[in-house]
Amino acid sequence: MEMPRPDATIIARKARVVSRLRAALPDATVIDDVHETRAYECDALTAYKCPPLAVTLPASTEEVSTILRICHEEGVPVVPRGSGTSLAGGALPTADSIVLGVSRMAEVLEVDYDDRLIRVQTGRTNLSVTGAVEEDGFFYAPDPSSQLACAIAGNIAMNSGGAHCLKYGVTTNNLLGVTIVLMNGEVVEIGGGYMDAGGLDLLGVICGSEGQLGVVTEATLRILPKPEGARPVLMGFDDNAVAGACVSDIIKAGVLPVAIEFMDRPCIEATEAFAHAGYPMCEALLIVEVEGSDAEIDHQLALITEIARRHNPVELRESTSAEESAAIWLGRKSAFGAMGQINDYMCLDGTIPVTELPMVLRRIGEMSEDYGLKVGNVFHAGDGNMHPLILFDANKPGDLEKCEAFGADILRLCVEAGGCLTGEHGVGIEKRDLMHEQYRPDDLEAQLAVKDVFDPAWLLNPAKVFPLDVTETRRGRSGPVAA
Repeated sequence: MEMPRPDATIIARKARVVSRLRAALPDATVIDDVHETRAYECDALTAYKCPPLAVTLPASTEEVSTILRICHEEGVPVVPRGSGTSLAGGALPTADSIVLGVSRMAEVLEVDYDDRLIRVQTGRTNLSVTGAVEEDGFFYAPDPSSQLACAIAGNIAMNSGGAHCLKYGVTTNNLLGVTIVLMNGEVVEIGGGYMDAGGLDLLGVICGSEGQLGVVTEATLRILPKPEGARPVLMGFDDNAVAGACVSDIIKAGVLPVAIEFMDRPCIEATEAFAHAGYPMCEALLIVEVEGSDAEIDHQLALITEIARRHNPVELRESTSAEESAAIWLGRKSAFGAMGQINDYMCLDGTIPVTELPMVLRRIGEMSEDYGLKVGNVFHAGDGNMHPLILFDANKPGDLEKCEAFGADILRLCVEAGGCLTGEHGVGIEKRDLMHEQYRPDDLEAQLAVKDVFDPAWLLNPAKVFPLDVTETRRGRSGPVAA
């Protein structure tokens, strides 16, 4: 679906800002050729596209500050962008906006093993943070499926998690400090090389704010010593709800695996054809991984397999080698790519209480029948972060709209079950008009008031997170931006 293009008036009115940016920044930092900006007209939610007015690719905090100051003075909206892997449209431009991409900002600035931290520019990819410290026996815990490509900037914006977040937490649990540039160009340091800063929890406000409050250019991240060892066990079940009940029982037993991942039959079949991981052909599959010393691993897996046997698994396979462990995880990590080979799909990320997994999985199956669209479920079952993949045909008129309606009903179900609209993908444009489903007017007003403080003119990442009627009212209230 194409978003509205800029008309001649907008292009003429904004020509000055491009000229000012070119004069203030190094060569090749500003891109305004319509063919070259097409690479930035969407993110991983490719159903929506809109060419921006221009793109800027700064290489330092100082250059980010210059870009934001000029755009603030000119009243031009700015869309921050990491690697463009957002599945919620978090980096979708508007026709009158400047995209500010941080991909050139990928340096490691500091490593401190004594204090267990690393400071990086936020264009650095998730996986390469671990790559910078793994030879010395450390790692960075959050591991979203897109970790090979996604940037730390986007991880902070969306509070990303990953398969191992059950034990280690999501981005906010591993973020110690940030350098953030506000819309007026002011550079602010929040947090730093320590666990908790005094005063207001501004770091907690920034993490998960989806580019609404500022552009994070540097981040101080928590790194951890690698565990002595890790071992997964593969469990197959003949019913989704039974697998969900098994997950609930593992959590209720007080066992804390490092990860519990869920896949249903459509995902298993697609993944096997794609990655040949040796998965059993069953209705539902769990991957449960524990870590520690050999004795700890043996003890935990004994408890977990005992719980699993009560649910009559059709297969129960404990890894016996590094090669088997790699094959088990290869399948899970390949699931999204595998599903993309067989159909267009929309990936959701509603979160629910673990105890509600059986009910929610059953209801999604019923909705699938009602809408006539297939669903593949692959998700972080340990913390209830669901990822239903709704399959549709992007070339079939009306299929996208049907898919969106189905997705909205799934997210409403998550809220009704005591969960929330998003676990790690963010709200973006995908869920902005569902915010009323989760928040009362006074709850939304509190969030809007925070936005007012950080970005009074409402120029940062427009048309995201908040319902459009609220956004337009707020932007109108702000009035013109003073130069």
